[in-house]
Amino acid sequence: MSFYMRPARPDDLQTLYEMAKLTGGGFTNLPPDRTALAAKLERTALALERAHEGVEDELMVFVLENGETGQVRGTCQIFAQVGQSYPFYSYRLGMLTQHSRELARTFRAQMLSLTTDLEGTTEVGGLFLHPRERAEGLGLLLARSRYLYIRNHRARFGDRIIAELRGVIDEAGGSPFWDGLAGRFFGMNFQEADEFNAVNGNQFIADLMPKTPIYTAMLTDSARAVIGLPHPNGRAAMRMLETEGFVNSGYVDIFDGGPTLVGQIDSLETIAQALDVTLSTTHASGGDKTLVATGRLADYRCAYGFVRVAGDGTASLDDASARLLRLEPGQSFTMATRA
Repeated sequence: MSFYMRPARPDDLQTLYEMAKLTGGGFTNLPPDRTALAAKLERTALALERAHEGVEDELMVFVLENGETGQVRGTCQIFAQVGQSYPFYSYRLGMLTQHSRELARTFRAQMLSLTTDLEGTTEVGGLFLHPRERAEGLGLLLARSRYLYIRNHRARFGDRIIAELRGVIDEAGGSPFWDGLAGRFFGMNFQEADEFNAVNGNQFIADLMPKTPIYTAMLTDSARAVIGLPHPNGRAAMRMLETEGFVNSGYVDIFDGGPTLVGQIDSLETIAQALDVTLSTTHASGGDKTLVATGRLADYRCAYGFVRVAGDGTASLDDASARLLRLEPGQSFTMATRA
C-alpha cells in the first residue's frame, strides 16, 4: 500500500482547501476558508518546531499522502490541550428527579447543562478522507496514526482525550438542534453560524447562550430527537472510536448537538498494545498487515506494513513499506496490530 500519514506542511494549503469544500457543512475543524486553514498550518509548524517537552496549547494537522503520486487524499488533527485560549464548553445530559407527594407522582426531567468539564483534554478531530479513497482501511489509518503520534510524543499530551462528532444535519443543510435551541438566541441560520463557527470558533455561542440548564422537554421534537446522535456519515467513525476505547459520557456539542466521546490516553487500544522494535531486515512479501510508525515531530510517518516479528525485539518489514517510511536496518519503529 502506497499511502502514508505525515504532518501537514504550508504547501498543503490548496489541497486541504479543496478537500474542505467536499465536507458538506458542519465540519468545523476543516473549514473551506483559506485564511483559517493557513492559520492551522502555521500552528502546526510552530508545534513541530518546539524542542522542549511539556503540554501546551497546540494544534497538529496531518495529511494522508499517496507515496507514488504525491497526492494528498485525507487529513486529521490533534489539539494537544483544549480550553486554554478560551473556555471549552459542552452540554452534558443529565436527569433531574422530582416527586410530588400530593399527586403521588415522580417526574424525571432530562436536562442540558453547560459545562467546562472537558477543559484541558487532548482532542482528536478533523478526520476527512476523500470520497474516492474510502476503502482499504485508510480511514482507520487516519484515525490510529494520531494515537501512535501521541504515544511517541507522550510528554506533550495529558491523560484524557476526547473526540467530537458532527451532529445531524438535515437535507436542506440545517441543524435541528441549532434551530431548536441555540438558533433562538442568534440572528443567523445554521449555515451562517456554521461558517462563522468554522473560522472563529464557538465562543460566540457560549457568550450569548443562557448559562442555566435547559430542559429538553421545552425543545422541539426534531431538536430532541437528534441530541447526542452523530451525522449519518459519522457513524463508522463513532464505531471506530468506541472500538478504540472511547465512551459516550453524555457530553454533546453546544453547536450541533453531536456526541463528544471521552477516553483515557494510556488505555486506548492502539496505544496500550503498541510495541517498539528494531528493524532487522526487509523482505519482498509476506508478514502480518500492521500499523507502523517512525520518526519524531516533522519527520513522523505512519503507514500499513507487512511485519514479521522475531521475538527478540526485532522485526522484518516489507521492502515497499520500509522505503515509504524511510527505514533502514538497525533503526527502530513502532508497530500496532491492525484492529
